[in-house]
Amino acid sequence: MLRAGGVILYPTDTVWGLGCDASNPDAVRKIFEIKRRGDAKSLVLLAADVDMVARYVKSLPEMALQLIEVNDRPMTLVYPEAERALLAEGTVAEDGSVGIRIPQMEFCQKLTYRLGRLLVSTSANISGAPTPRKFSEIPQEIKDAVDYVADPSLESGATGLASQIIKVGMNGEIKIIRA
Repeated sequence: MLRAGGVILYPTDTVWGLGCDASNPDAVRKIFEIKRRGDAKSLVLLAADVDMVARYVKSLPEMALQLIEVNDRPMTLVYPEAERALLAEGTVAEDGSVGIRIPQMEFCQKLTYRLGRLLVSTSANISGAPTPRKFSEIPQEIKDAVDYVADPSLESGATGLASQIIKVGMNGEIKIIRA
């Protein structure tokens, strides 16, 4: 479904998410439409591992590698420079940075690995509405708008909390955006 440009509803290691192939502009546009969200904010992306992250950023700061190694909870790192040519509009911030998380949930790791590309991961809600922490909290409008809904029993590995977001710089600097 993802390779065909579809949008999925799936559990992540944090909350339920809307996802698509981050390199597919039509699929990314559909996510913005489902969420009724302006394109001023970029989307968080999931990667299978550090090697996948490295393909989508111009440089991998040493501090990012250290944070990934010691991390024990869901963490999105904002890297300074994305490889824009590999990603759809709406996935990269205006300043050229990109937010990527390596999920701690086996289902998401396998999903991104099998896709072989970054996967969009944005909360399964209409922009401005509360973030659904469980499948039962997702509005029917969202469920009806996607092309595929993952098995709700897979949500057992989710924390129900948004990931921490840390912006990393090339010289070791970090900025906590969300703790």
